[in-house]
Amino acid sequence: MSATETFRARFGADPAGVWSAPGRVNLIGEHTDYTGGLVLPFAIDARAQAAIGPNGAGVFRVTSAQRDNDVISVAAQDLRPSSPAVKGWPAYPLGVVWALYERGIDVPPLDIALDSAVPAGAGLSSSAAVECAVALAISDHLECGLDRPTLARIAQRAENEFVGVPCGLMDQMASAASTEGHALFFDIGADTTWHIPFDTAAASLAMLVIDTRAHHSLADGEYAKRRADCETAAGQLGVELLSQVPFERLDHALAGLTGPRATVLQRRVRHVITENQRVRETVALLREEHIAAIGPLLSASHASLRDDYEVSCAELDLAADTAETAGALGARMVGGGFGGSVIALTAADRAGVVANSVIDAFSRAGYTRPVVRSVTPAAGARRDL
Repeated sequence: MSATETFRARFGADPAGVWSAPGRVNLIGEHTDYTGGLVLPFAIDARAQAAIGPNGAGVFRVTSAQRDNDVISVAAQDLRPSSPAVKGWPAYPLGVVWALYERGIDVPPLDIALDSAVPAGAGLSSSAAVECAVALAISDHLECGLDRPTLARIAQRAENEFVGVPCGLMDQMASAASTEGHALFFDIGADTTWHIPFDTAAASLAMLVIDTRAHHSLADGEYAKRRADCETAAGQLGVELLSQVPFERLDHALAGLTGPRATVLQRRVRHVITENQRVRETVALLREEHIAAIGPLLSASHASLRDDYEVSCAELDLAADTAETAGALGARMVGGGFGGSVIALTAADRAGVVANSVIDAFSRAGYTRPVVRSVTPAAGARRDL
């Protein structure tokens, strides 16, 4: 069912409106967000919808087309982090209500029906899509007039403080503020964004997302270690955030790292600083509409994540290597690592060959069959109805 149909079936009325927000893919700029660096995500053509309307029940009620006939009711006074009344998936939409309260916006009792085509667990930010759709829906419904960057920060606060996931701002900013046919160049340290042309279809190209369906249990602990390494290195180099080290000073910075873990810290620093430079070079090529030319930068990003940042795994390496062997212009892992997805840029008429080659390679290796999707740069959050 759509969000509208779900709303009617479970609340017995028509919604006041329907809004949606997309998932996202990060084109390049991995493990740079928490160092104040550069990222280049784009919204994808898979969206989460939120249908909302007022109710006379005096409570907030949420339901989802993906959750059978469950309707969760929560009183306003129970909307607080770690509340036993709000657990699991309802925490994402209701966390947005809480974040709006915290901003001083008096949100009256509402019914919220969700429907999402963003695959969960594939690294495509399905949670950010739901949060941004709900944030825009309530803002529009109450005529708050909040701009897209503000909505993104409200959605991020909901996930950080209400749900308890310490994500950066990239996912929500991409979902809220992207424009169709563009990637969103986000300088996190400077808090600035630019819309960069990235129309793959017009260039006869395709962007594949290869969900390896692999997840290794060491990922969370290793992610924390990488952040700690970056903070240690920044401290030794006398900067607040590692991305403040200019690319031109990389060799000098590497020589300035000392101690028993100097070699490891050098690898971490080299990844972050060269990844920021790869984002700059990618943006420069896209501004000149040379999309196919970014392929080697994607591949270089994967090599750096594999060798210097050490967050890849056998499944990710196999997907990236096989895609390139089959004709992809470039491929790299995306996300935190140790599983998840690989993106591959390929000529549109080679997309099927690349996808089948990866599926066959996984079969021969005895891995779980991957899920391969083609995505295009889409619009951010919007009103649908």
